[in-house]
Amino acid sequence: MPKRINISSGAVWEDNVGYSRAVRIGNIIEVSGTTSVDGDILIGKDDLYAQTKFILLKVEKALQEAGAQMTDVVRTRMYVTDISKWEEAGKAHAEFFKGIKPATTMVEVSRLIQPDLLIEIEVSAVIQSHPN
Repeated sequence: MPKRINISSGAVWEDNVGYSRAVRIGNIIEVSGTTSVDGDILIGKDDLYAQTKFILLKVEKALQEAGAQMTDVVRTRMYVTDISKWEEAGKAHAEFFKGIKPATTMVEVSRLIQPDLLIEIEVSAVIQSHPN
């Protein structure tokens, strides 16, 4: 059976809620819902594009800690609080995934855990062989 590896961001919520930033089992990695909060600081207040970009940088870091790359991403799920601004999130998403083109979902939700959060993103990845 493949070994389970939990990746932590060090956020206090991980222990309080009982989750990991990411989990790797074998060649599969699941990244938890990620927001644009850095410690106690919201990055990109009132800016969906900035929040999306910061989140994807956090996701990239978690994937790297798990031994993966953005090219290993097979699915993204984006939860936005205002679907009419979808193009802002889409623009940032394309900056990371235009050449990768994972399966993706974007849906509107009524709210996220903090009122100033405009988007939360989950990612699934499958590690493939990488040429050196």
